[in-house]
Amino acid sequence: MENELKVALIQSHLLWENPDANRKAFTAKINSISSEVDIIILPEMFTTGFTMNPENIAENEGEKTLNWMKSEASKKGTAIVGSVVFKEEGNFFNRLFFVHPNGEANSYDKKHTFTLAGEDKIYKAGQKKLVVDFKGFKICPLICYDLRFPVWARNIEDYDALIYVANWPKPRVEAWDTLLKARAIENMSYCIGVNRIGLDGLGHEYSGHSAVYDVLGQQLAFSEKDEVLYATLSKDNVASNRSKLKFLDDRDSFNLL
Repeated sequence: MENELKVALIQSHLLWENPDANRKAFTAKINSISSEVDIIILPEMFTTGFTMNPENIAENEGEKTLNWMKSEASKKGTAIVGSVVFKEEGNFFNRLFFVHPNGEANSYDKKHTFTLAGEDKIYKAGQKKLVVDFKGFKICPLICYDLRFPVWARNIEDYDALIYVANWPKPRVEAWDTLLKARAIENMSYCIGVNRIGLDGLGHEYSGHSAVYDVLGQQLAFSEKDEVLYATLSKDNVASNRSKLKFLDDRDSFNLL
């Protein structure tokens, strides 16, 4: 079992509904990572921006991006995480992939589709939580609006880290900051949030604030710029704080219907 996990968060502008250009840009950003890392995390819908017009995206773009993620993960020897527009059996999904260096891919479909933007009318919501075992860490990846719903993220699996990929707009970024820290504290896990920056095709502005918090809510990384952030997660830090404080032992028990 590994004791440490090194993560890289790519906070970036996104080109509107342009998968080829975005993949090319992220290839360059991934290649710029010179230090050894275990996981590279990209924003929500990183090939298109947060589009409510998935019909503008070629039907095979989801598979093309998944294959690209597998190629990049293999070349870099890291896991790569991010969500994309994905069409399957006539339905559109906001689908996150956790791609391992060996090409294995786990997927999670966004549970809480963003009703304010009409995402619930266009993308089919997922119903199953994902926890990935990777290098001795249990990781729960979620997507953007999921952050507002603590019951869905509740740590009943004893995971070590939460990941949120997002397109979270500037006017509500204070909520993003607050909720990321809260999810870390209440679940006694690392909490990683990867947001985009810049303007999208609808004129919405994004200010980043990608960040990493430890199990007690201490901020380990933060940025408002177009850059790569780095942090190291410690399995010993999780175990020692949980053993000492035992807050998770007092969790309430209930079932989601």
